Amino acid sequence: MLLTPVEIRVLGCLVEKALTTPQQYPLSENAVITACNQTTNRDPVVSYEQSTVRRALLDLRQQGLARMVQRPGDRAPKHRHLFDEALGLDAAETAVLCVLLLRGPQTAGELRARTERMHRFTDVAEVEQTLDRLAGRGEPLVVRLARQPGRSQARAAHLLGEEPVVEPVVQRPGTDPGEAAVDDTVAGAPRTLPALVDEVRALREEVDDLRRAVAALSSGGGRPASPEGASDEER
Repeated sequence: MLLTPVEIRVLGCLVEKALTTPQQYPLSENAVITACNQTTNRDPVVSYEQSTVRRALLDLRQQGLARMVQRPGDRAPKHRHLFDEALGLDAAETAVLCVLLLRGPQTAGELRARTERMHRFTDVAEVEQTLDRLAGRGEPLVVRLARQPGRSQARAAHLLGEEPVVEPVVQRPGTDPGEAAVDDTVAGAPRTLPALVDEVRALREEVDDLRRAVAALSSGGGRPASPEGASDEER
């Protein structure tokens, strides 16, 4: 199964609203557009037109992932997803995939926090187990991304669209390849909050190391030794 970015966003919105606001579900076409274009809990933020969303809904219906329904009293047809039924997902798997569809690659800790209104996980370990099930299917729905330098946790991404894009690692001058830092402003893109948190944590660790080094020098009662063989002028 390979969905377009628009189909992924529309499907994610249908699943999200079914789990978080069931009293307003199924969704009208206008409600789907509003959900797709909202600026919170979305990455990236988009601005789809009616024709774009309408085409995605049609394609999802043709793939057996959505259905149009019209109940007595409805002024217009509404739309519901068939995501869990079509793929045989349980509640935990549906919630995790929903958040991955709407917000891209995330850590297990982020997924636990962001699925709270959809499904309550007892701990991060339960999220990890859910990711393992999704990744271990005959046709995997999730892939674990390698942990990058500068990040404290590995992330997971869904496999319902194009292959997940992993930010390149940029080596700063004077650093070893194994200690390369992640540049989260690739191609001018704004840094994400998780990336900034990881960067702050790494900077704090560097400051702590410097403080320990300064304390060791102070307790030694002198300045660092000059390189061997250097003359007074060279120092």
